[in-house]
Amino acid sequence: MKLSIDQVLRELKQIIDPESGKDLVSISAVSSLQVEDGKVSFVLALPSANPFIKSIEKACKKSLSNLDKNLEISILSSPRIQTGKVTAGRKDDGKMLPGVKNIIAIASGKGGVGKSTISANLAVALAKGGAKVGLLDADVYGPSQPKMFGVENAKPDVKKVNGKDIIQPIEKYGVKLLSIGFFVKPEDALIWRGAMATSAITQFIRDTDWGELDYLILDLPPGTGDIHLTMVQTIPITGAVIVSTPQEMALADALRGISMFRAEKIEVPIIGFIENMSWFTPEELPDNKYYIFGKDGLKDLAERLEIPLLGQIPIVQGIREAGDDGQPIVMKEGSIAGKAFAELAKNVFEKTEERNAMLSPTKIVEIDPDAGCGAK
Repeated sequence: MKLSIDQVLRELKQIIDPESGKDLVSISAVSSLQVEDGKVSFVLALPSANPFIKSIEKACKKSLSNLDKNLEISILSSPRIQTGKVTAGRKDDGKMLPGVKNIIAIASGKGGVGKSTISANLAVALAKGGAKVGLLDADVYGPSQPKMFGVENAKPDVKKVNGKDIIQPIEKYGVKLLSIGFFVKPEDALIWRGAMATSAITQFIRDTDWGELDYLILDLPPGTGDIHLTMVQTIPITGAVIVSTPQEMALADALRGISMFRAEKIEVPIIGFIENMSWFTPEELPDNKYYIFGKDGLKDLAERLEIPLLGQIPIVQGIREAGDDGQPIVMKEGSIAGKAFAELAKNVFEKTEERNAMLSPTKIVEIDPDAGCGAK
């Protein structure tokens, strides 16, 4: 039996969301619907606080099975970001990023842990959930976001606004993107002193038309250094997310990242940890897990430090292939990694709201570069 999209929507229109009292189609909770021979897939986008999501998923599958008992049904539950309800985690200083509600720094103590892959997929996942999202590739010496978004050859436009040159970010997958990679050739090494690098990043913040955003994701360089200090001195960061693998060596570096954000005069809240490369799962054996870098290393550290673990992302071949192809894996609905990133976005959204409800807005810090983080 060959199904049509209209047939599927008619079935889903019978499912009522108990939270709103309306059917799923009327409240636009069904998106990215695809109907193929014997297969139906779609994104179920409901507010992340909705307690009925699991029961609604079951009801959808049961209703669609009435059309064909052998129908293969794939549902990706993704949080619908209620942009009007996002509590502003910062005060408008009238100068930098006045239209941005939350600034989330993605950091790692060392390179090679997948921080940029996490940043790209998190940004796209939040955008898929309905948020207005920007992504600033602040890794000046190793910019990778243009490749991950498939826009290596793009050149941002520059417009005159009140006599001043303003950069227009590249937009892809619902994300506003800016990177030094748009301004240099991929094969060229960027040989800059620290002051030049920080100046470029400051310009990307000050002279870019970011517009109204619910989230600006900062893909920071690995380690701790000039770029990190420039960021906390330039803009009030809502919170930091630390990325690490479960490996003991990586965990030691993650602790240094935490220490930097918690240092006196900086005091940027840590929203949570993301454990990347948690286990290897072959595409053909989705239920198998092989703990190549150790098991639950960052999860255990998170429990000891009482810092939320926002997600555990497996190693799957599709993540690497998607990055190389310029299409973040979260765009592949129904995939193992896609589901993991959708869940990660939901957790980041919830913990950001929680942080904003419990803590005062972060302030721009004043640091004497010659004295270090501990002095003003």
